[in-house]
Amino acid sequence: MNETPTPPCIIRTLGMMDYDDAWELQKTLQRKRIAGGIPDTLLFVQHPPVYTLGRGGQFEHLLFHEQELKEKGIAFRHVDRGGDITFHGPGQLVGYFIVDLKALYPDLHRFFRDIEEILIRTLGDYGLSASRREGITGAWVGQDKVAAIGLEVRRWVTMHGFALNVHTDLSYFEGIVPCGLSDTGVTSIEKLLGRRIELDEVMERVVVHVEEVLDRRGVWESANVGVKGKT
Repeated sequence: MNETPTPPCIIRTLGMMDYDDAWELQKTLQRKRIAGGIPDTLLFVQHPPVYTLGRGGQFEHLLFHEQELKEKGIAFRHVDRGGDITFHGPGQLVGYFIVDLKALYPDLHRFFRDIEEILIRTLGDYGLSASRREGITGAWVGQDKVAAIGLEVRRWVTMHGFALNVHTDLSYFEGIVPCGLSDTGVTSIEKLLGRRIELDEVMERVVVHVEEVLDRRGVWESANVGVKGKT
């Protein structure tokens, strides 16, 4: 008896890309996924420094004034994902999921928990004991948040995803109340380990756990940021 093949998830590495360009790409891919023109897709990207404020977020959680943003070279965008304000920048691994939940499972809350599980397992690969916090999405090590998650869903197809601090300059988080949480700190894999970890390496670990948790077969489309052996 032939087993049903595991559905693919296309893995695309975009390197450093302006936030607006990546946002437009996500919208395009979301439309294509809704139409059935492409498989599920995971985009890996880094962004130049940018603060993004999700639907329902509070503008007061942006602490820098407009002039300070200009001086520091940080962009600001209102975006269509859920969640409050967060930061994207170099040294952070951002993963955008274009996934049809009807084909996976029609349960958005479960998908949030599965993304958290992927990140928790990835951090565990580095000996870091990460956890969830009740009622708040993301991944924490101790009292410090190491990964943020936010999604937008249209006709059961997702976009946006997670931002995992690998060797991010954490001083950028001083300009916001991260995710609207005033009682938590922010950390990175580099800070926790006391040594630098490259994004390519973390990216590969994430894909392993995407395959495990979501039961999808990762198919690498490109390797713009130098992932060895991926074509």
